[in-house]
Amino acid sequence: MFHTELETERLRLRVLTENDESFIYTLFSNEEVGRYLYDEEPFKEKKQAEEFIQWYSPQEERPFNRFGIELKTKGVLIGTCGYHEWDQVNHMAEIGYDLLPDYWGEGYMNEALQSLLAFGFTSMNLNRIHAYIALENSRSKNLLSKLNFSDEGIFRDKHLYKGTYYDHHCFSLLRKEWKKQRGSCI
Repeated sequence: MFHTELETERLRLRVLTENDESFIYTLFSNEEVGRYLYDEEPFKEKKQAEEFIQWYSPQEERPFNRFGIELKTKGVLIGTCGYHEWDQVNHMAEIGYDLLPDYWGEGYMNEALQSLLAFGFTSMNLNRIHAYIALENSRSKNLLSKLNFSDEGIFRDKHLYKGTYYDHHCFSLLRKEWKKQRGSCI
């Protein structure tokens, strides 16, 4: 299942390889990308990129996956997206994503997540997809709202980061809502 490559009009979502270490280091050492990631510090060493790729290497028994987001026209990676905390018993997972700032505001993440949602609800048999968004991250909240996620409220003290607890919005999308949304677009 995780060896799948997804395609959209402008993007290819593909498994990360050791050839992507420089990109992953650049992405996760970028202060703007890490601004609202209260569960992890920005990368300081290239070894962290290697470990990230190894962690997300495709294996069926793992409760997560991560795709590199590649521009089809240029063949360059611009971000990543995937699922964490895949609960196969209850058919739910947490979605996560990140994008280099040079590509913000171009609709790339919306396009990538539409494909990832379809993958989650069909191939992974998810019933619920949820995301935790830092309260200050208005861009991400707007993106999830455009994708018809519901804001379920605040998950208090979600992450302890550098000695401070941070609240997060909890957003979710259910398969029946996703199907209804797709039906209205056909």
